Amino acid sequence: MIYLQETQAPTMDNTLELIFIIIFFVGIASVVLSRLYVYVEQVYALKYYRPFFRNVIIFKKDIDEDQITLLEKEVSFYRNLNKRDKAIFRHRLATFLKQKKFIGREGLVPTDEMKVLIAATAIMLTFGFRNYLIELIDIIVIYPKAYYSQINNTYHKGEINPQLKTMVFSWEDFKKGYHIGDDNLNLGIHEFGHAIHLNAFSSSDVSSLIFNQGFRNLTSFLQHHKIVRQDLIASKYFRTYAYTNHYEFFAVLLENFIETPDDFKSQFPRLYRYMKQMLNFKYAGY
Repeated sequence: MIYLQETQAPTMDNTLELIFIIIFFVGIASVVLSRLYVYVEQVYALKYYRPFFRNVIIFKKDIDEDQITLLEKEVSFYRNLNKRDKAIFRHRLATFLKQKKFIGREGLVPTDEMKVLIAATAIMLTFGFRNYLIELIDIIVIYPKAYYSQINNTYHKGEINPQLKTMVFSWEDFKKGYHIGDDNLNLGIHEFGHAIHLNAFSSSDVSSLIFNQGFRNLTSFLQHHKIVRQDLIASKYFRTYAYTNHYEFFAVLLENFIETPDDFKSQFPRLYRYMKQMLNFKYAGY
């Protein structure tokens, strides 16, 4: 007589099963806690106009001595930072230089000075942001001077093309912004102001949330205070180009905010406060 042993389905080891269960619930908990963290930080950011934290530096980067000397000489914002913030500025600058591509036109070869000063402008304006790299821009094109655009058959000093993720500068005109630091005309600040504005509208990070809420507060304030609007125009403190559209309005306000902060604060303290909130700008005496 032949006896057939009944075949049993293999069973999972109890320990292995327990591990899978733990992994599953840890994963669920991580997702829930992550979403809760994002929500709580957003509530906090909208109330206090700053994120929980601004920097996470795992592998610290730095620039070389010649680049540091250039910053000290040309960028007053950097000079006025404390030692800790200077180190953060240099780390961010080194990261920006590594991630962005600089291209010369009409025979121009981008020099270290050009790259550092252009990058330093971006880092200065986003210094209060956690996400500071302005993902809208990958390529920076530099012309020797004002360049002819076939799009509208006119000469340009600078522009931004979000579709191509490209920013363009006339180096001659960009450099004037550093040589004349109190005329409220700064090509680099103006164009990067556009980039920050557009980037915030298309992003959902906490810094963009703060910027967008601050801009809504600013425009709402102006809409409900006709006298302030009239004072803005009558003062001639902001050049008339500011009133072209809301993008130009912010870019021009940003030039004044950076170059003549004391005048801005004394003449239009409420607008100055909104700008500080939008940029989380609490550095170098601002």
